[in-house]
Amino acid sequence: MSDTDQKRDSEETGAQEALPAESSSHQDHQPDHRPDHGDDMDGPSTLSPAATDAALEAEEALEALAREQGVPEPAEPPMPSGGDPAAPEDAAPAQMPSEMLKRFALTPKLERRVAKAIDEDKLKKAAKLAHRLHAADLADLIERLSYEQRALLLEGLRDRFDAEILPYLNETVRDEVIDLLGPETVGKAISELDSDDAIAIIEDMEEGEKEAILATVDPADRALLEEGLTFPEESAGRLMQRELVAVPSHWTVGQTIDFMRTNPNLPDDFYEIFVVDPRFKPVGVLSLGRLLHHKRPVRLRDIMATDFVRLQADTPQAEVAHLFRQYGLVSAPVVNDSGRLLGRVTVDDVVDIVDEEAEEDILRLGGVSESDLQSSVFDTVKQRFMWLLINLGTAIMASGVIAMFEGTIEQIVALAVLMPIVASMGGNAGTQTVTVVVRALAMRNLSTSNALRVIWKETAVGLLNGTIFAVLIGLIAGFWFDPIIGGVIGAAMIINMLVAGLSGALIPIGLERLKIDPAVASSVFLTTMTDVIGFFAFLGLARAFLL
Repeated sequence: MSDTDQKRDSEETGAQEALPAESSSHQDHQPDHRPDHGDDMDGPSTLSPAATDAALEAEEALEALAREQGVPEPAEPPMPSGGDPAAPEDAAPAQMPSEMLKRFALTPKLERRVAKAIDEDKLKKAAKLAHRLHAADLADLIERLSYEQRALLLEGLRDRFDAEILPYLNETVRDEVIDLLGPETVGKAISELDSDDAIAIIEDMEEGEKEAILATVDPADRALLEEGLTFPEESAGRLMQRELVAVPSHWTVGQTIDFMRTNPNLPDDFYEIFVVDPRFKPVGVLSLGRLLHHKRPVRLRDIMATDFVRLQADTPQAEVAHLFRQYGLVSAPVVNDSGRLLGRVTVDDVVDIVDEEAEEDILRLGGVSESDLQSSVFDTVKQRFMWLLINLGTAIMASGVIAMFEGTIEQIVALAVLMPIVASMGGNAGTQTVTVVVRALAMRNLSTSNALRVIWKETAVGLLNGTIFAVLIGLIAGFWFDPIIGGVIGAAMIINMLVAGLSGALIPIGLERLKIDPAVASSVFLTTMTDVIGFFAFLGLARAFLL
């Protein structure tokens, strides 16, 4: 063997030794038990609801005809392990009807058919219909069924339960599904998921249930999951995937491509390769496109990007989302305190974060939660009680202001008619400002450098809008009741909408400084402010000028 060959063999051996165990997927310890949705189906159905319903009607007609002629129902074939890539393309048309029937979206008709099959105790038929759905659509179907129907459907799906359903389920329904399936089925399903999805499911469980399920998981997978659970909640460590591709910097493009072609332990989807040093610290990032643009002898160290974002394992997920949005990241490495590569966060996980946080903010503004639709009556009442109690307190405060002017209202009944207008306009104007400021805080578009400018602008907007609507309501009230009453309500409108603009900006900023979520508490304080100021200004001016 020549010196050159010996040197190349030495480099390749060293490179293989430098590859960590983390670069392989923990899914490789488990066979693929996920159901097949058709060999030619790589994603969700693209059929329109009308086409889906037509296909269902055709199938029902065929089944009815078969029953009339005494044709026995064919046995369901065993679940294939996957599509046959070597199958000829011209074989597809012969299977067109059956393949088309597999490509269902969830339609009301299909939902009714599944529910009817369950109610008639035809669990095999219900499971057959449900298996045609994408995991996300099947999760929607499970959520819409009653608890009793859900239990029966899961019994039919137990032997071929699709692990991908679990991440799509609402947390409340997912807890029920986990209880119905049992530790062994759930443990097998979790082993088939990506590590980030598995951790997201396990972290919400009770300790006893968590231990029972982890006991059924492969030891190697369990070690990764338990390590992931040690990171803070809603952090990059909980969010990251352990499945990644990491290669040493002295490798060539050719070695890297050959490694990716032959290694069976690579993640299903990845877009970037992490280049690491001998201590497994990331020193560069290389996109697949850039890798393929260079010739085989080129070293990775010569083409990798060295200026990239590294995430600490304890980085809050809100900060992670901001970094991805700010720099247009596709993925980012997660490192520990020593700088060693632990995993990666991908953009699809960040999209989920953004959606969840936006949904939470909207729900919190109304004092409700995502699980209200599936929760029991008692749990929903308990969750909403405190919010309503606080609002009752603020309403009593506003009523106290009105009580101070009881004599004035008795003498001028028109004031009682016009009071709600002042309070309502102030509340709506303030809500607009609060919405803008809360979003700016969430998107990090509002900071100490521009806070005063935003406050001044929103106050000016409140003053200008107040003046415009003061003229409008003043003219209406003047013709309706009395010109002086029109002037009083106009002045009160200006005051209240000015205060609404100012407080709508100050309240969220102040709550943010106090480390209180402005999306939760802003509306309560704002409603109190606009009601109290609006009633006090209107009734106070009425007492001063009308009595």
